[in-house]
Amino acid sequence: MKAVGYQHNLPIENPAALEDLTLPTPTLEARDLLVRVSAISVNPVDTKIRRSSAPPEGQAKVVGWDAVGTIEAVGTGVTLFKPGDRVYYAGAVDRPGANSELHAVDERIVALAPTSIDDSQAAALPLTAITAYELLFDRLRVAKGGGKGQSLLVVGGAGGVGSILIQLARQLTQLQVIATASRPETRQWCLDLGAHAVIDHSRPLAAELVAGGFGQVDYVASLTQMAQHYPQMVEALKPQGALAAIDDMTGLDPMLLKSKSISLHWELMFTRSLFQTADMGEQGKLLAEVAALVDAGRIRTTAHTHLGVINAANLRKAHALVESGKAQGKVVLAGF
Repeated sequence: MKAVGYQHNLPIENPAALEDLTLPTPTLEARDLLVRVSAISVNPVDTKIRRSSAPPEGQAKVVGWDAVGTIEAVGTGVTLFKPGDRVYYAGAVDRPGANSELHAVDERIVALAPTSIDDSQAAALPLTAITAYELLFDRLRVAKGGGKGQSLLVVGGAGGVGSILIQLARQLTQLQVIATASRPETRQWCLDLGAHAVIDHSRPLAAELVAGGFGQVDYVASLTQMAQHYPQMVEALKPQGALAAIDDMTGLDPMLLKSKSISLHWELMFTRSLFQTADMGEQGKLLAEVAALVDAGRIRTTAHTHLGVINAANLRKAHALVESGKAQGKVVLAGF
């Protein structure tokens, strides 16, 4: 089968950073689906692993944790899907990624794809939808339909996770949603997705909130540049507030949280699949809920930049854009 992968950790400008490959068809485990991939999107995790995780000598590693496709075969223990089903999912980070014609994925973290949008539009959603959903409801523990009189600051609102978090918070809670963005086009993107207001994260966040008439907030979702914004996020939070992070926090002082009794919550959407948790199937269920919201017109795709067919040259462009930190919404590719 066709695939795109790498053998060495190289800068994305190097043509060997991602190469076109021919690989064997995956072998299925009992609960696996074999999916013929039709569209993918690119996430920061793809670029991080490409830069830092080397495959064994003489072997290649395939990344990519967002896919839409049609099921071709199922494992012996599969009960939820059948061949011919059109599905979408993010996959598991400890297994080969989906930048390949055929891909094996556990049925518990898969859902039927939204029917009202095309494959590339649907491919933009899984990883970021899972991340945003888990961050909001499982980590910050906001109740569905709740949050009245409370506020959420989304730091990095125009990125992949921010773009879906704004929508989920607006559609499924009563929170006041304040996003951050620093360019006119990203500011408008956040407003179009439903943010009540947007502040400039190139300026001190706490001062921006005061200037906007918001004061301190109950919740902060830190989605990018954690080290840069950490002291300001602590200042912006109310006493007994909650901070949820997906970005790295290396070297940051947790003691800054103590005087306000601020709680810190990590969100990694791969945790359930990495540890085969008892509630691993919740990811498939939440993806089904998101698909229903999309088909009801309540959530829209966050696909923004389509870079063509799935090959090494186009994926190098996608990785470069994501690494630049200037990607708006999601970068997608479709077809081999």
